[in-house]
Amino acid sequence: MSGERILTSADCMAEGAAWLAAREPRFGHALTLCGPPPLRRREDGFAALMGAIVSQQVSTAAARAISGRLHAAGLDTPAAIAGASDEALRAAGLSRQKIRYLRALAEADLDYAALRATPAPQIVADLTALPGIGRWTAEIYAMFSLGRADVFAPADLALQEAARLLFALPDRPREAALRRMAEEWSPWRTVAAGMLWAYYHHAKNREGIG
Repeated sequence: MSGERILTSADCMAEGAAWLAAREPRFGHALTLCGPPPLRRREDGFAALMGAIVSQQVSTAAARAISGRLHAAGLDTPAAIAGASDEALRAAGLSRQKIRYLRALAEADLDYAALRATPAPQIVADLTALPGIGRWTAEIYAMFSLGRADVFAPADLALQEAARLLFALPDRPREAALRRMAEEWSPWRTVAAGMLWAYYHHAKNREGIG
C-alpha cells in the first residue's frame, strides 16, 4: 500500500476541514459558512475512466445519453469496446476521437486493483500516459474514485474561481499558481478542494439571490 490516507467517511472530511481551518483562517471562514464538505466517493475501474472520456466537451445531459446508449448496447466493458465496430460506437454518439481514446483505454489493460495501492503521483503518471486522459481527469480519479486525501486538481475552473473569491485575489489563479498555493494544504488537499467547491457554490448562489 502507498501509505497515503484514504478518505472513507464524513469523519475523515471533518478532520481534514478542521485541520485546514486551524491552519488557514480563510478555510475557517468557509467551514463556518458551508460546513465540512461531503465525502464524494465513486466507483473506480474502467467504467469510471470511460465515463470521464465520454463526458469530455459535452453537456452533462449529452454525456448521460451517450453513456445510456453504450450501456444499453452492452458496450461498457474493455472487451466490448475493443471488439465493437467504429459504426456501432458512432451510433451511440461517440466522436472519432473519443472512439480512439476508449479503444486505447480498453487495450491498456490497466490493473485497477493495483492502482488502489499505488502512490498518487504514479497514478497520475500512469493514467495521463493514455490518450484522452489529462491531468485533471487523473487527479479527479485519484480524489474521488480512489479516495486519496492529498490530491488537488488546480486546472479545475471552479477551484480557481473559488480560490480567487475566498482568498480575495485580484485575478483567478492559473493552474501552476494554484498548485503552488495548494502545497500549503497538504496532507488534506482533497478536502481543501471540497471546501473550495462548496464555497464556490455558496458564493454563486448568494450572487444569484442578490
